[in-house]
Amino acid sequence: MRKRQLFVPKKPFNLSRSKIELFLSCPRCFYLDRRLGIGQVQGPAFTLNSAVDALLKNEFDIYRGNKEPHPLMIQYGIDGYPYAHENLDEWRNNFTGIRYTDPKTRLTIFGAIDDVWIDSNDELHVVDYKATSTQAELTLDAPYRDAYKRQMEIYQWLLRNNNFPVSSVGYFVYANGKKNEDLFDGRLEFDVEILSYEGDDRWVDTAIKEAHACLSSDTLPIPHPACEWCAYRKETAQYETA
Repeated sequence: MRKRQLFVPKKPFNLSRSKIELFLSCPRCFYLDRRLGIGQVQGPAFTLNSAVDALLKNEFDIYRGNKEPHPLMIQYGIDGYPYAHENLDEWRNNFTGIRYTDPKTRLTIFGAIDDVWIDSNDELHVVDYKATSTQAELTLDAPYRDAYKRQMEIYQWLLRNNNFPVSSVGYFVYANGKKNEDLFDGRLEFDVEILSYEGDDRWVDTAIKEAHACLSSDTLPIPHPACEWCAYRKETAQYETA
């Protein structure tokens, strides 16, 4: 039997935060994407969400330059102010982000952070901006928001591996679009809330190790039972062979 060769690239192999999430949701789709170059079809861009993201960054940057807390931070009793770092623009860029190369697997893990705040103890807090429109109480308890929590924990892990002192407490800044205003008048109004979350990034090292093992295998993983893409591929394959 031929001995399986581990997937250890000569150069660091980029693996984004979103690709780790893909691995966790469906190893087969992850393998097809990262090992075989067969990615899922991308949906339309969330341009309104991107606009809200950009506006929040612009607003918090004003207080960052003055080393002052944003009024929302004062309202929620948050100690600190937006953190200024020479690489912040790079950390925010989707194609660069903050990154760390795992020396054992040669996988370079990276992700684009929305914001970072610093407290009076010089600890950093990861901040993620979210946009939604709901009349329900904002919460992190919905099952699909578990991915949001993992997203924050990977960012915490990345900052720690870049030798920054990082608090386990992060913040989600939620812009909630109002739908019941009498007039639109060309303006979309938002209520903005902050939700705190205490992260635990201990799972990240294991996920990277398992993702590396998946990439190293010569066997395509079985379809995940809850994966809609795997179900779609199975259905279309029946027509292709008919």
